Amino acid sequence: MDTTAAQAEIKQTVDSNDVVLFMKGNKTFPQCGFSSRVASILNYMDVEFQDVDILESDEMRQGIKDFTNWPTTPQLYVKGEFVGGCDIVTEMTMSGELDTMLAEKGVAFNVEAAKKIRESNG
Repeated sequence: MDTTAAQAEIKQTVDSNDVVLFMKGNKTFPQCGFSSRVASILNYMDVEFQDVDILESDEMRQGIKDFTNWPTTPQLYVKGEFVGGCDIVTEMTMSGELDTMLAEKGVAFNVEAAKKIRESNG
């Protein structure tokens, strides 16, 4: 697979899933702290998401960076829209912006869990 094929696969994955996290490892076994943090936020908030392990191929690892012109992973997409990486997702979780985005886009999540994250880390 070359990066063009990887980008086609990325686009297809983003288009066919409401929430996608491109990460190192997977949702049950993240391979870096940043991926772990974002997956933990989504898991804790009961957000159903497709995980894509970018460590499975060099083409995918480079392809996702080229796809968004964003140099790092993890990368979160909601309803086809690139949201950001670990820092952005963490900030959005703490400010309540992630709740608003998920609600506006019709993605189910546990509102009480989201509040608990803010209370515990506020």
